[in-house]
Parts: sequence; structure tokens; C-alpha cells
Amino acid sequence: MPIIVNIDVMLAKRKMQSKELAEILGITQANLSILKTGKAKGIRFDTLEAICKALDCQPGDILEFVPEKE
Repeated sequence: MPIIVNIDVMLAKRKMQSKELAEILGITQANLSILKTGKAKGIRFDTLEAICKALDCQPGDILEFVPEKE
């Protein structure tokens, strides 16, 4: 999949643990893990907004497009 999710990178930069972010967002650690690993089929804008607020970042810091090689 050409969309890369960089939540782990932002967590490390902010010195925050996944558990703490999940609590702030009001989602389970399992659902956060699905987002982090890129296994999610989509993300709600309100969830993305909450992640950006919690990590003090922009959506482009979290989501990255990397074209697949042909």
C-alpha cells in the first residue's frame, strides 16, 4: 500500500507511549495498533485531527504517500 503511517515516528519525537496516545484519543490500544501498522482501511478526519492535536503535528507528518514500484 502506498500510504505509510508514521504515528510511531511522531510518538518517538514527542516521547509519548502508544498507551498514552490511545487514552488521549479515547480509542483502544488495539485500534491504535491497527492504525500504526497501516492495516486500517481508512481513518476518520476527527480521529486524524485528535492525533494531530495530541502530537502537535500536521496530517502530513503522520501520513506519507510512497508510490509503489511497477
